[in-house]
Amino acid sequence: MDILLERVPAARKETLFRLLQYSLFEESATDQNEMGDNALFDYEWFEFYFTEPEREAYFITEKETKKLLGFVMINTYLKKSPFGHSIAEFLVLPKYRRQQIGKQAAFACFHKHTGIWEVSPSYGSEAAYRFWKQVIEEYTEGNCRFEEGTFFFEAI
Repeated sequence: MDILLERVPAARKETLFRLLQYSLFEESATDQNEMGDNALFDYEWFEFYFTEPEREAYFITEKETKKLLGFVMINTYLKKSPFGHSIAEFLVLPKYRRQQIGKQAAFACFHKHTGIWEVSPSYGSEAAYRFWKQVIEEYTEGNCRFEEGTFFFEAI
């Protein structure tokens, strides 16, 4: 299945917010995410993805049918470098996992923004760590490092 990254327009931000809730719920098993009294997970930076040029949100869609498969949120807020990009949030819907969709989406992000990247798998999630380790090592041919919970590499 071939995928596209499609920039999320402001008119569809509610769809992105709902997908983000699934991601935050899934991560809550291993990190510090807490659901509020309104049965939603807070994400204080969400609106900034529609107002700040340093943040981008994309739907991952099937190329031919435009079926929604997941999303990715990218920003330029890094731990170790003054310039570059980071995956803030990333989700492939469970039905579409293990079909190379996540890998295609990650590679598309790296191609979209060459240069320095930092990717921090969801804290405590062995599955997220394994996914990102495999994808980044394949993309960089092993030219990456992992320290303090983050992968550091250069996309070319």
